[in-house]
Order: sequence, then C-alpha cells, then structure tokens
Amino acid sequence: MADEKQELKFEIINHIGVISTSANGWNFELNRVSWYGNEPKYDVRSWSADHTKMGKGITLTEDELIALADLLNKEVAFLREE
Repeated sequence: MADEKQELKFEIINHIGVISTSANGWNFELNRVSWYGNEPKYDVRSWSADHTKMGKGITLTEDELIALADLLNKEVAFLREE
C-alpha cells in the first residue's frame, strides 16, 4: 500500500500582519486562514515571501484568540511595571 500525502489546501482570507522577519526572508505572521475549505481560523506561523511554503504553527478560534490577547495584555502590563 502506497503512502499518499493529502494535498495541503488553504486560503489566506486576511493578512493581519508580520510579527517578525528572519534572516532567510521568511515572515512570522498572523493571518486568518481557511484550511481545506473550513471556517477561517486565526493562524500564527512562518511563511515564505510568496506564501507557497510554510513552517509549523498554531491555529486559534476567535475565542482562543481573545483569551490569548487577554493573557498577553496582562503579561505586557507586568513587564512595563518592572
């Protein structure tokens, strides 16, 4: 039995922004991405400049993004107090 890889299907619905850029030109980005035609989710990962290749990342629902934003805001406030 041949080991077949399923073709990766995605569409970047909204490019929200670049978090950082590496020396090799890849961008660490926040986007809304639809994977395999499903409802778009928030996605954080590295992308090649032309968005044809990607690194490992995480996807978040809207509720998870809001919870993460709350945690990050608390941490940033703590760091500013130091």
